[in-house]
Amino acid sequence: MGKLAAALVDCLKEIADRYKIAVYAYCIMPDHLHLLASPQGDVDLVKFVQTFKGRSTRLFWQQGGKGKLWQRGFYDHVLRKEEAIKDVAVYILNNPVRKGLTRNFKDYPYSGSFVFHL
Repeated sequence: MGKLAAALVDCLKEIADRYKIAVYAYCIMPDHLHLLASPQGDVDLVKFVQTFKGRSTRLFWQQGGKGKLWQRGFYDHVLRKEEAIKDVAVYILNNPVRKGLTRNFKDYPYSGSFVFHL
């Protein structure tokens, strides 16, 4: 997972910058991705996700992967007023801890934030 996951983080950063998407938290797990993101201005979030999925799939193939990397669609959830962005970000960042991949989310190399200083 290491080489591909690191490439996916770089890909996510590049595309988020291009589309002006604030990525509050991301976590690349062995079989899925968690992402807390918000468009900055008049930006198409769906186009951002499509672009990321397309580019990351090509990275997967370049590293010898076969077939699909992602499901066809994606699950999205709009935060309610009572849901604090930082709380949701911490929840996302702690996914590897809950799955037993690490003891501290700061030790997991494939998660982070492009907005918050961790």
